[in-house]
Amino acid sequence: MPADIQQLRSNDWRNEFAAGDFRRGQDDAAAGRSQLERLHDNRLQASCQDSAGQRYQQRITLSPYGRQWRVNGRCTCPVAHNCRHVAAALLTLEQLQRSGADLSAIRSSPPSAQSRADIAPQPILSLGSLSRVHFDARKGRMLEQTQHRAALAFSYAGKRVHGKQPDSVRLRDDQGLWVIQRHAAAEARCRQQLLDAGLQLALRRSDALPESAGEAFELPSDAAWIDFVSQQLPVLAEQGWQIEPRNDFQFNLAAVDRWYAQVNESPAQDWFELELGIEIDGQPHSLLPILLQAIRRSPWLLNPQAMALRDDDEVFLAQLPGQSRRIAIPFARLRPLLASLGELYQDSPEDWPSCLRLARADAPRLLPLSQAAGLHWQGGEQLRELAQRLQHSPQAREPEGLQAQLRPYQREGLAWLQTLGELGLGGILADDMGLGKTLQTLAYLLGEQQAGRLQQPALLVMPTSLVANWQDEAARFTPSLRVLALQGSQRQRHFATLADYQVILTTYALLPRDCPALARQAFSVVICDEAQYLKNPRNKAYQALSQLTCRQRLCLTGTPLENHLGELWALFNLLMPGWLGDSRQFTRHYRQPIESQPDSPRLTQLRQRIRPFLLRRRKEDVARELPAKTEITHWVSLSPAQRDRYETLRLALDHKVRAEIQRQGLARSQIVILEALLRLRQCCCDLRLLDGPTSSGEPSAKLTALLDMLDELLAEGRRVLVFSQFTGMLALIEQALQARGIRYGLLTGGTTDRRTPVAQFQAGAFPVFLISLKAGGTGLNLTAADTVIHFDPWWNPAAEAQASDRAYRIGQDKPVFVYRLISRGSVEEKIQQLQQRKAQLAHSLLDQNQASGWQLDEQALAELFAPLH
Repeated sequence: MPADIQQLRSNDWRNEFAAGDFRRGQDDAAAGRSQLERLHDNRLQASCQDSAGQRYQQRITLSPYGRQWRVNGRCTCPVAHNCRHVAAALLTLEQLQRSGADLSAIRSSPPSAQSRADIAPQPILSLGSLSRVHFDARKGRMLEQTQHRAALAFSYAGKRVHGKQPDSVRLRDDQGLWVIQRHAAAEARCRQQLLDAGLQLALRRSDALPESAGEAFELPSDAAWIDFVSQQLPVLAEQGWQIEPRNDFQFNLAAVDRWYAQVNESPAQDWFELELGIEIDGQPHSLLPILLQAIRRSPWLLNPQAMALRDDDEVFLAQLPGQSRRIAIPFARLRPLLASLGELYQDSPEDWPSCLRLARADAPRLLPLSQAAGLHWQGGEQLRELAQRLQHSPQAREPEGLQAQLRPYQREGLAWLQTLGELGLGGILADDMGLGKTLQTLAYLLGEQQAGRLQQPALLVMPTSLVANWQDEAARFTPSLRVLALQGSQRQRHFATLADYQVILTTYALLPRDCPALARQAFSVVICDEAQYLKNPRNKAYQALSQLTCRQRLCLTGTPLENHLGELWALFNLLMPGWLGDSRQFTRHYRQPIESQPDSPRLTQLRQRIRPFLLRRRKEDVARELPAKTEITHWVSLSPAQRDRYETLRLALDHKVRAEIQRQGLARSQIVILEALLRLRQCCCDLRLLDGPTSSGEPSAKLTALLDMLDELLAEGRRVLVFSQFTGMLALIEQALQARGIRYGLLTGGTTDRRTPVAQFQAGAFPVFLISLKAGGTGLNLTAADTVIHFDPWWNPAAEAQASDRAYRIGQDKPVFVYRLISRGSVEEKIQQLQQRKAQLAHSLLDQNQASGWQLDEQALAELFAPLH
């Protein structure tokens, strides 16, 4: 222990001061500037005057610390703590002690305390929260954990006490020292009031509030806290409780007086402005920055599955920007807000303005907002009506003179087309093959002509093979429309008179050549049939279409998505440029998350985005009168010669492909990969495709199986379509049919007259129709067939389905059987598995009941080049 304070020595306390402060204190003490005023026990009061005449007050407490003194000196000077003036006071006291001076004048005895029991306690309720982020190794992600606490204390004439502290409170005022007795019964009543309100004594310590805040209480859930703050806290405040929420308390809620949406639109502009907001204490606050902050803090808000787990009356707490207060948003109100605007978070990662500028095509975003209860709308009546029409098209107006009886789903498609036409918006009619997209389109054009909106001609672009089909259908269903087929070497003579026609037909092959002439003519609508031909934006026809002037663009395709989402972006970028962002934005926001992860929230957002502008119906849903379609896989075992050749070829190609991938990467090795797969598929079909048609050897196992099937099918009176991607394989099948005396027809890309063999087959002139997959996948109506055989199915399920639907379409009155000849254990079996995965991508986007899950990687490539088994 240090010496007694009455024998103070500077060596026992000088280390508590900076060297400079101690030295200057020595100067002040030597100059007599320090004056001692009061000494009691180990407490000293003094004052010190500096050289400028300014006097400062010191309060000093000395505490023993080993063999030293701890000095806690407070001064009114700018330094404030253990300054030169404090040192001067202690040195002055030490000098007086050494000199034996009489210190009785400054010594004081403790005053006598007076007891009081008439002061009632005022309850003080402190509220605080503490959030911690930690890594959960079991779940493999960062988790946030938040604790909330309430603390109960009591104020007796300004003196704060709590819990099991002394039963009395000592308090000094101008009238002296008082001992105030605590009221245990009154404090107990306050404590019981909290327990009755649902709070529980906290069993564990938390840093949400310091221990000095009082006796700690907690609640079991966020919902309980919200209920306590909104229902019980106002009652306590009215009873005189002092409520002290800390800035970090997460349930410091502001009451929302009004929710509003304001829309500013101009008929002359192709955009509108949307502002969402709330009013608190009469002041407006933009809701968009609040939602952005909430999404960043809780990304699961954009997950529809996670949102669906929340009850409507549950609330989400969102921070008011720049304030400690929060607002409680019920999930019943939050869902439509995020359903409409959640994907905008991707486009504005840094900040949301208080007002959004959106394209008119974004009007459907307003529909879920307009259904939100309690949202006050200001303006936007026309846009909300537009959104309603896009969601639920009015009943179709069938044009006069249409030479066909529309089915119910076709009238629905016509109504959808008419709504888009009136609004000048683009769209994709993506019905299954054979449901009458041609008829619906012709009915739409006839209606547009009768409504006076066909002042300029309509331009229809299609594959060359479909021009004759469109001519026939137009003459059959809409004979009153003036139709021009712009093809042949003499087509230039019609360039000057295009405006004299109502419908102009051209082809993807001729469009780039004729683009300069067509670009001089304004069109009412440009319609692209079999629009999957436009999946590559670098395609010359695609670029030519982008240069044409028209009021509206439409796409017709049964396969809007074949391989990846980039194809869908290409179509919408042609219909409504920029609506899905540029290619990089679309890949970052949608394609990469959906195809690679997969990301269900992004998939849901994309579905909602395209839903008003893409109409798709499946045969099984709308054409229930169609007979059944049965799909059968017919397994074929390769012949010994084919197996030996397959393995030799596979090893060589696998080595070549891996070397190319190592050199250029997977993405840049597509040509080599496709060539290798082509060779393996040819080996499965017939070795003569590798060695030449005149080579001899063991017959193809698959060709033998096909001939055996045809013998059986023809004996049953079946009419058969045989598809192959390889025209060389069709030639080999043709030789085999000739040898057996089986009548057949042939349709390939080299067939100039397509109408004749199709008409002959439909009339029953021959029972077997050999068709190349590329030439016969579109534009054919072959309902006389009841059996389809895919000799060599390829990886694209959409192309295969197109071919099968040549027979399975409106007008078919017989059950249809679809056979796939698959070589067991070969690349064909692996391709069939890949087909199923690729089909999931299209179904997940176009079918609301499907989930995404398609991914192509090097593992899939390894499976394709695996050995035979």
